[in-house]
Amino acid sequence: MRMLVRTGSLLLAAGVACADEGMWPPAQLPAIEAQLRARGLELPARELSSLTEYPLNAIVGLGYCTGSFVSPEGLVVTNHHCGFGIVQFNSTPQKNLMVDGFLANDFAAELPADPNQRLYVTEAITDVSARLTRGLDGVGGLKRFQAVDRRSKQAVAECERDAGYRCDVYSFNGGRNYLMIKQLEIKDVRLVYAPSEQIGNFGGDVDNWMWPRHTGDFTFLRAYVGPDGKPAPHHKDNRPYRPKSWLKVDPNGVAAGDYVMVTGYPGRTNRSRLAEELRDAIEFSYPRNIRNMGEALKTIEDATRDRPEAAIKYASTVQGIANGYKNQQGQLEGFAKTTAVADKEAEEARLLAWIEADAARKTKYGAAVAGLKAELARIRARRETELHGNSLLAMGPTLYGVARDLYKLARERRKPDAERSFGFQQRDEIKFKGRMATIDKRYDAAVDRALFELGLGRYLKLAKAERIAEIDAALGIDRDGMVVADLDARLDALYAGTRLGELDARMALIDARPRDFERSRDSFVQFAVALFPAFERMDSEAKARIGNDGLYRAAYLDALISFREAEGRPAYPDANNSLRVTYGSVTGYSPKDGVANTEFTTLEGVLAKVTDQDPFLHPKRAVELMRKGQYGRYAAPALGTVPVNFLSNVDITGGNSGSPTLNRRGEVVGLVFDGNWESVSASWVYNPKLTRAIHVDIRYMLWVMDEVDQADRLVREMGLVAAP
Repeated sequence: MRMLVRTGSLLLAAGVACADEGMWPPAQLPAIEAQLRARGLELPARELSSLTEYPLNAIVGLGYCTGSFVSPEGLVVTNHHCGFGIVQFNSTPQKNLMVDGFLANDFAAELPADPNQRLYVTEAITDVSARLTRGLDGVGGLKRFQAVDRRSKQAVAECERDAGYRCDVYSFNGGRNYLMIKQLEIKDVRLVYAPSEQIGNFGGDVDNWMWPRHTGDFTFLRAYVGPDGKPAPHHKDNRPYRPKSWLKVDPNGVAAGDYVMVTGYPGRTNRSRLAEELRDAIEFSYPRNIRNMGEALKTIEDATRDRPEAAIKYASTVQGIANGYKNQQGQLEGFAKTTAVADKEAEEARLLAWIEADAARKTKYGAAVAGLKAELARIRARRETELHGNSLLAMGPTLYGVARDLYKLARERRKPDAERSFGFQQRDEIKFKGRMATIDKRYDAAVDRALFELGLGRYLKLAKAERIAEIDAALGIDRDGMVVADLDARLDALYAGTRLGELDARMALIDARPRDFERSRDSFVQFAVALFPAFERMDSEAKARIGNDGLYRAAYLDALISFREAEGRPAYPDANNSLRVTYGSVTGYSPKDGVANTEFTTLEGVLAKVTDQDPFLHPKRAVELMRKGQYGRYAAPALGTVPVNFLSNVDITGGNSGSPTLNRRGEVVGLVFDGNWESVSASWVYNPKLTRAIHVDIRYMLWVMDEVDQADRLVREMGLVAAP
């Protein structure tokens, strides 16, 4: 289950927040209206707290990014990197849309996304805390998880009686509160327009997380529904969805000092976690992740060299890994310049003293703090196995994952739907089938095998006590970690003895029974069946940890929130992929003495960066227009040219990508797409002096659309005047 917000005491405490820090649940905004007004907001905070009013009812989630409706015909704008997987899905070596870009001249020319792509529009939030936690005081482990899981599925089933909706229960504060979010689930998503990656990803990984930035990170999609107006899978008879609201676009953009806000679905922050969890990330998780991601990137590069078709299949994967690789490097660099761990330790010491100073608080919270620390110690003791062993069980080679999930689906179907595992219920089967149907779009046997060998190499370095018996047996690894038989031969047999790389073989197993898998001679099916007991054991252990977390962390965070309230400090919830609003102003920053980063970059800055080598190639027409100073109607008077990107101090994190940047009237003035290098560690610690978000300016977007790519149809669709 994903994480969500809680109401109650958090709402009452919202007024103690300071500066522009905080990713605010809509329900909390009326309580901080004075702060919003002081910054420059003209909309009533009540409108920003309503999921059924402008502008929040125009915000959509993509599951991993954010977008927004910008026309009455279901036109959605998001980041180029958020739509990159859809562009990749439709690319071939003969017609590489990633390089060439894409523009549909009419509705009929718009291209379908991966069948699993969804757009989600949040319409209702219901507090189900009492229903899910009744009678669970003092209960932890697997028993707590199973009780909450069973009750949440019952609540979801009731909610989804309304056709076309997806309902999910989100936990907040480690299971202290639960809210159910009801979202319209749009299943037919199509690509409308994507500029060339030479604009949409200009600067590539070199410029990622950096300022100054000159990237046109935007793409347009469209939502389609069935002829009856209800969500339906892709079909030629579907028609554009007509949203209740769509965002207005202000082609005049913003100036330095202007109020801005970002509305979207931030994924996760860790600002309420313990000092020891931050220390574990710094000393263990991040260094190993960085090493592993770097090796994976090199492996994919080597395995796709001179193989353009394979490179296209893994382009989206590479982009995602590269982003995380640089992000975690930046986090370590940022933490090295701060006292974040010591600051957290000092706060925890004050918190424990505050708890000890009152008998009632000690009774309520004392055992929870000790229990949480003990649980973290147990997790820490198994972290090598978690990283290198369980990762093979949970991910591993692609066709193993296909076989494992198909086998699990067959086993889960023997249960009543309410008792099935999350992700394997009837409600999930349409996406499940869609994923199976599109495996070949992002799979290449040579690349997959190279990545599998990379993971096995790490696994083989584990001590015997850290290894997993089923993996050892399946691969012929002896008690001392030595391979009994030739590992290359075993891998050859695995990849040669399977048909799961073929669509018909995968689809034939969709409705298979467990015994069909257990009798199968397909090598990867046999491998998955052999490893399945370990996979199920790992799953049960993870559920028990979630249950213990719900018992201990909820009480710990309840204490922490109360303590922070007493100190007059911010009481906003950590990000958890629920709809949030964050606000601030257009402002630069000084990263070090003598350096002042201003708010805007311009076309002239793009031109100065252009070379004849990736990642600084640029479309010929765009370069010609810049050299001529042909700005159209999109130059900012104060700059005398077209602004490309700008900075603000809004508080964002991953998942906010693609979120619309709104002005004081709730009009689109850009899209947030990145943060500066100094903000990378902001998922743990927010620094108001240095934390900045990077936005693509609406004027640059319109200049590219209107002057470079002649997407005048879309300019007019957004209610603007296109170039004559």
